[in-house]
Amino acid sequence: MTEKDESVKNTTENTEENESTNEETSSVENAEPATVENDNSQDSEEIEETSVDPKDEEIQQLQLKANENEEKYLRLYAEFENYKRRIQKENDTNKKYQSQRVLTDILPTIDNIERALQIEGSDESFKSLQKGVQMVHESLLRALKENGLEEIESEGQEFDPNYHQAVVQDDNPDFKSGEITQELQKGYKLKDRVLRPSMVKVNQ
Repeated sequence: MTEKDESVKNTTENTEENESTNEETSSVENAEPATVENDNSQDSEEIEETSVDPKDEEIQQLQLKANENEEKYLRLYAEFENYKRRIQKENDTNKKYQSQRVLTDILPTIDNIERALQIEGSDESFKSLQKGVQMVHESLLRALKENGLEEIESEGQEFDPNYHQAVVQDDNPDFKSGEITQELQKGYKLKDRVLRPSMVKVNQ
């Protein structure tokens, strides 16, 4: 082999070594970005995992609990206000009709006094006694009226089942149909509450 051939051979070998070296270098360079990309991906996942602050979660839980407590408070407050109004209404009603029981119990006594006043007599002692009973009757009615007792108007009035109790049917041409011709027993009411309806005759 001549020197020229050896020179060409050396040159060819050097060229192949250089190309081999360049390919390895290129392969290494191409592989590095993939490694960097994976590192960036891992960093991103770590950031996402650590982005939720435990304090924020605690604040949210406390806020939810505060809202629940506020709802409970408002509900209890509303119930308490309703209870207060109901008690106040009951107290007002009891105060308005506090004398109802006493007045109801005393009505038969008034009836007996009025029956006694209907008895007639000519004797002076009888008239004197009757006058005394009449004064007691008037005084008693005055005291009861001051406590809210009212007589229910009946005779000549239109029959009202809320205030009147029809026990007899009448046929009187001087009255219209449905009018009360006679009161058989007086009725009374306390303010707007009926204590006892009037017993009446009603024209047919």
